[in-house]
Amino acid sequence: VAAATVTGVAEQGGAGLTGVWQGQPVSLGKSADGGALQSSRLTIGDAAWTIDFSDPLRSDAAETIAQIARFGIASSILSGDRTSAVAPMARALGLFGRGGVSPADKLAALEQLRSAGHRPLMVGDGINDGPALAAAHASIAPSTASDASQQAADAVFIGAGLMPVALAIKVARRTMVIVRQNFGFAIGYNLLAVPLALSGQVTPLIAAAAMSLSSVVVVGNSLRLATAAR
Repeated sequence: VAAATVTGVAEQGGAGLTGVWQGQPVSLGKSADGGALQSSRLTIGDAAWTIDFSDPLRSDAAETIAQIARFGIASSILSGDRTSAVAPMARALGLFGRGGVSPADKLAALEQLRSAGHRPLMVGDGINDGPALAAAHASIAPSTASDASQQAADAVFIGAGLMPVALAIKVARRTMVIVRQNFGFAIGYNLLAVPLALSGQVTPLIAAAAMSLSSVVVVGNSLRLATAAR
């Protein structure tokens, strides 16, 4: 199938794409109805078609949400898809879900969470998710996401599953534990070593050896992160 040559292509945030083909206005965007839970509407001139499709959950979505919940983090769904498409997936995952959410509404929801003292993590893959991904405290996009979403996200994961999101949270928390421990080692070392050095009880050779030892301790402690992703 040869792609049609469409000119003047423009995106309408949360609504779809418009353009001109052979002198006729064309568009591909949301459908107000449709036989399937999800559908798009294609128009060419005065003619219009509804394209029904299915967009199943990723195979490990439920397991990932459960793992994130064990971290004490609540999850919810904000989607531009129709409520009739979002509601069944939200029920299957046991989450609160909102459909028909515009890019501006997503930004408002993030601001509301931030105002309540939360630090929201946004996971999204659509073109319209770009602003929300950029505005979130932290954001992750899959490698299958639109270029705009990948550019706006703080991190990109590969693979067909969602578990890398939970893994990223686990590793981030473990990293902060190690960072705090290393700060503790550094402060303790200096509290002990500086007074001894000032009193002249530490020779240059001993000081050099002690400094090297402290570096080895910090690096060795950091290497424990190698197992955090397993």
